[in-house]
Amino acid sequence: MRFYFALLLVFILFFRTFVPMKEKEEILRKLDITLNAMQEQAYQAISEETGDVVILSPTGSGKTLAYLLPLCEQLDDLSDNVQALVVVPSRELALQSDTVLKRMGTGLRSQSCYGGRAAMDEHRKLKDIKPQIVFGTPGRLNDHLQKQNISPYQVRWLVIDEFDKCLEMGFLAEMERLMKSLPGVKRRILLSATDAEELPSFVRLNQLKRIDCLTCEPPTEERISLYEVYSPQKDKLDTLRQLLLSLGDESSIVFLNYRDAVERVNDYLKEQGFITSYMHGGLEQRQREAALYRFSNGSVNVLVATDLASRGLDIPDVANIIHYHLPESESGYIHRVGRTARWDKLGRTFFILGPGEEVPSSSLEGGNLPTEFTLPEGEELVVKPPKMTTLYIGKGKKDKISRGDIVGFLCKKGGLTPQQIGRIDVNDRYSYAAISREMLRQVLRQVQGEKIKGLKTIVEEVR
Repeated sequence: MRFYFALLLVFILFFRTFVPMKEKEEILRKLDITLNAMQEQAYQAISEETGDVVILSPTGSGKTLAYLLPLCEQLDDLSDNVQALVVVPSRELALQSDTVLKRMGTGLRSQSCYGGRAAMDEHRKLKDIKPQIVFGTPGRLNDHLQKQNISPYQVRWLVIDEFDKCLEMGFLAEMERLMKSLPGVKRRILLSATDAEELPSFVRLNQLKRIDCLTCEPPTEERISLYEVYSPQKDKLDTLRQLLLSLGDESSIVFLNYRDAVERVNDYLKEQGFITSYMHGGLEQRQREAALYRFSNGSVNVLVATDLASRGLDIPDVANIIHYHLPESESGYIHRVGRTARWDKLGRTFFILGPGEEVPSSSLEGGNLPTEFTLPEGEELVVKPPKMTTLYIGKGKKDKISRGDIVGFLCKKGGLTPQQIGRIDVNDRYSYAAISREMLRQVLRQVQGEKIKGLKTIVEEVR
């Protein structure tokens, strides 16, 4: 009897040891990703050691996957309890991180929680989904913990992503309250793209493992070409127009420092025929999500934004970063340019300089000297629209609609081929689908009055 018990114990240990490695390989194959040096170090530290971990690595180096990959192996997918909380500074990063986890296909249930929508709706989803991992902003997580919507006693892992940004945005008191309300936390993971001089005392890190890859890998700026674009006038609108015309249909983010300036520039570009979306902290949550979604799926090729868009946007193919207003700090510049040259991609950043302005010295560190970008003269350039556009489909998960149902509907009823369909997101009550822009009129005409899985629905372009 003892022999069989010992044999069973050996089998369990073998299963626990080697199955996660197989899962890791399958996830990386599914994502078509090879781990970089930072991610390998993070995987080892989180998987094989027992202390807390601080990960310092440049923006765009893949920190979200770096902690999610090993963390998922430590969680019990059979439990209905929240075992890990991931604290983020913005709703965009909460949504983005949740999306990364879902793409990994681990089988773990997750939810994002943030302000700007009713906490009661989130509470209902928490009861329905029973997530093992929750991504959220500090204030909203405190709210759910206080109301016992999330049990504080079952949380074993606490991750604080963009730790430096959480402090910059004034979340110090909320994070301190959050950490004090989690008595069951065994391990903490902190991630940042910049190094803090001193961590607040309430963090209480134990047996700290520090992974500092801010300089151990080729810096992002080595993959970014830096350009100066001179504007003869203080008002840079016409210079921006000419620059975007010269960039064709490449994806570009235009950064400004003020909300009203974002709307002014966006309105001007639309008047000039560009297909754009805009984003700043004064918009409602749904507006921000829609703007980001249309940019990420290729339905617009110009995103006009404040520095809100410099964090939490993991869009691999942003070709150009345009500083309409100069960044207000070194960290602001770092996070702006981190939206391009993601992973091993290349990118460009443009400084539009008005009279008396010059490229900030902090942007020139590492010997990355700017080149003057000469705007084409005498050429009749035209606005090149993006290749894709977005459809709104008025049915979702609650109607038993899946991504496959939408593909079948668009192909059978709309006359599309699978190659003419891009990203599809199915929400509870509605769905978004990116399709080839040149096929839009045909699709809207052919699906009018048609049913999806026997259900009548609204299908229209998202503008």
